[in-house]
This record gives sequence, C-alpha cells and structure tokens, in this order.
Amino acid sequence: MSGHVAPKSMYYGVFLALLVGTALTVGAAFIDMGAMNNVVMLGIAITKALLVILFFMHVRWSSRLTWVVVASGFFWLLILFGITMTDYLTRGWVEGTLK
Repeated sequence: MSGHVAPKSMYYGVFLALLVGTALTVGAAFIDMGAMNNVVMLGIAITKALLVILFFMHVRWSSRLTWVVVASGFFWLLILFGITMTDYLTRGWVEGTLK
C-alpha cells in the first residue's frame, strides 16, 4: 500500500497560507482589541494548526481511524483552549481584585 503523493503546488499554497496566517498574527499583535486579542490569535493559530494537520501530516488522505484519532485530539485541544479562555476572560470579576 503506497501513500498519497501530493503535488508541490499544494505544499506551496499551504506554506503561503501559513505565512499569511503568521503575518495576520503579527498584525493583530499591534492592534489593541482588549481581551479579544488572545481570542483572535488563538483562532489564527487553530486555523494554521488545521492546515498543518490536514496537509503536511497527510491526514486528509488517511484512513477513517486516523481521522477519528486526530479529530479527538483536536477536540481535546479545543476543550483546553476553552477552559483557558474562560479562566483568562473572567479574571478580575470578584470585587476587591479589580485594579
């Protein structure tokens, strides 16, 4: 059983998309959006991670079992990001801790 052979143009396109994502992350760092800075940057990071997982790790052309394993790992990562963001965004809600 041989693996999938992807064309070089696909790799160049994904690489370009990752570079654009990096530029967007740098650009977002210079714009003050308050607490939304982290949300925007994490959204960009998740998009870039999906590109790497699907194309560079060849998950797009893998078996269904690989899809289940990768999807469950990615879902767990989203849960961890969600828990982290709920902690970060609710800091300072208790009286006396506001500065």
